[in-house]
Amino acid sequence: MLMAVLAGAAAGGCLLLLVSALRGREAKPARPPGLGGVQALAGPARGGALARRSTPAVLVALLVGAVTRRPVAALAGGLLALFWPSLFGGTGSSRKGMDQLEALASWTESLRDTIAGAAGLEAAIPVSVNTTGAAIRGPVSRLADRLRSREPMVDALRRFGDDLDDASADLIVAALILNARLRGAGLVSVLGELSRSAREELDMRRRVEASRRSTRRGVQIIVVVTIGVAGLLILFNKEYVGPYGTPVGQVVLAGIAALFGFAFWWLRRLSEYQEPARFLLADPDPVASLPAGLENPPRERAGQR
Repeated sequence: MLMAVLAGAAAGGCLLLLVSALRGREAKPARPPGLGGVQALAGPARGGALARRSTPAVLVALLVGAVTRRPVAALAGGLLALFWPSLFGGTGSSRKGMDQLEALASWTESLRDTIAGAAGLEAAIPVSVNTTGAAIRGPVSRLADRLRSREPMVDALRRFGDDLDDASADLIVAALILNARLRGAGLVSVLGELSRSAREELDMRRRVEASRRSTRRGVQIIVVVTIGVAGLLILFNKEYVGPYGTPVGQVVLAGIAALFGFAFWWLRRLSEYQEPARFLLADPDPVASLPAGLENPPRERAGQR
């Protein structure tokens, strides 16, 4: 019986790997070292969050083990408590992204209005720091400090895009880089269109988040009901769950817990927002993609002649 259960589990795992290999996975763009902002803090912050949740997870595992006297159930309960915010949370990160996008749209509008008042881009960026939203005030302040320290505009804007680490911000940063390189007219109208596009994306994200919030709530209810029914069976109907105390039953219980864990992870993937990839990482020089002959401003070509 044990060999049959192990063979079935191995066959199911092989089938899962085969389906994953046939579907394939989209390659993520390489992240160059030295990026700041959220990306630079993602690894340590995630590790710190897991470390903070490890103590409650161990306590839950000990409690489940003491009640059920089954090691697999204790391990499953501890893992569920450890990854509960990752599996059934996500509202905090979504809200943070929307706050950053809203602050970015407001900053773009402020920059547009300042430039429209006959101010240059180099002078408009430091002025806009005081009216910047709290979500991006740090990156904008660092951008202004780099410009005051005489760092080249293109390099400062590129590092500003790395600080924000957002595909929507790349559109605005690319427009500013092109203007800094080509010194062309029409930046005010371009910034107006970009701010309008950012607000439309913000409205779309809010609608998507509202629809997915109900999905997350439904998943949480399903999980709580499932765990509650299992707990009631353990407490009031020990004969029904008695076979799971044998070695074969522990193997079967591990397979059931793995299936539930995979289902929870899949539901989490379905309810999260897939952000588009940053195109400035794939194209490090936005001017390089221009048609031949437009790499230099007209005044530079006239000076060369």
